[in-house]
Amino acid sequence: MKRIIDWGMKALAAFDWPLLAILALMMLLGMTVMQSAVGGTDWRFADQSRNFLIAFFVMWAVALVPPPQLMRLAVPFYILGIVLLLGVEFAGETSKGATRWLNLGFGRIQPSEMMKIAVPLMLAWYFHRHKGKVRILDFLAALVLLAIPFGLIAKQPDLGTALLVFTAGFCVIYLGGLSFKLLVPLMLVGVVGLGALIHYEPKICQPDVSWVMLHDYQKHRVCTLLDPTSDPLGKGFHTIQSMIAVGSGGVYGKGYMQGTQSHLDFIPERTTDFIFAVYAEEFGLYGGVMLLVLYALLITRGLSIAARARSQFGRLMAGSMSMMFFVYVFVNIGMVTGVLPVVGVPLPFMSYGGTALMTLGIASGILMSISHYRPKDP
Repeated sequence: MKRIIDWGMKALAAFDWPLLAILALMMLLGMTVMQSAVGGTDWRFADQSRNFLIAFFVMWAVALVPPPQLMRLAVPFYILGIVLLLGVEFAGETSKGATRWLNLGFGRIQPSEMMKIAVPLMLAWYFHRHKGKVRILDFLAALVLLAIPFGLIAKQPDLGTALLVFTAGFCVIYLGGLSFKLLVPLMLVGVVGLGALIHYEPKICQPDVSWVMLHDYQKHRVCTLLDPTSDPLGKGFHTIQSMIAVGSGGVYGKGYMQGTQSHLDFIPERTTDFIFAVYAEEFGLYGGVMLLVLYALLITRGLSIAARARSQFGRLMAGSMSMMFFVYVFVNIGMVTGVLPVVGVPLPFMSYGGTALMTLGIASGILMSISHYRPKDP
């Protein structure tokens, strides 16, 4: 009996209660919006409820794994991910023009999703091993470790996931000691490139102009962002309709389950990538600000865990997972409001999908593991 009680206390101690409270609020809000997006409680609502339940237990299981054991899993997990990505490259299944899935016989998986965790895990392990003696060559080696999965995922093509993997990994490299001065030239090149893109948009977006290293659909997404009205019934339809939904919500919103754009099927992918448009139309500016506050609390809690971590590995992983949440939110809301191109990034804990929720559950579990970990005295 005493062992059972001790195990129960240990299992409960794995939770970071402030983080769990924020996640619980996000889940309730996500299921509320999902009910409106699907127009009731159909199979998608039931599936999402099941996905949240699975993600919760996955999060709990990961939270029980101490950071030293997570470090031991870093290298084999990364290697497994690379092998599976190579499997997708040579024997993957194609759907909707993209080869992103691998059939293992008993089921189909998307290896690129696991790299959102595997890449920062590997890089955090790498910088933990080189703590206190990081050299330029170490940063170059880390960039190679990051570039391999990024290139394989971008080639599928899946630019949205590739950017998320790159961002999660690059955050580890930056937090590992990369000087901000080295990033200034890259930032200047980005600003100049963006200005040139806007200035020459009428010429470079012509149908007979091809963009080097980008697929035609990616070119169309960028050109549609710059001028959605150029193809209002085609590539620009998603952006135009989502912007109409967000704007029509006004300050107070139209009311729960009263959104016309969503319930009249004008918003495409309203349960996944564009669920924020459903939310903004019904809850308005006030609701949008409340959602952003919840996300800010989630990210702040993650960064607080990073600041209090007892090891270099813990600080790097917690910081990376927190910034991954930020990028998810920034990219999704940016594309829904027409600020960024449509790249297929879900809104955390709001969009429908089991794989994305599993990844978010693992990330939350890692944060909880780092939060309650106390190394034993030697």
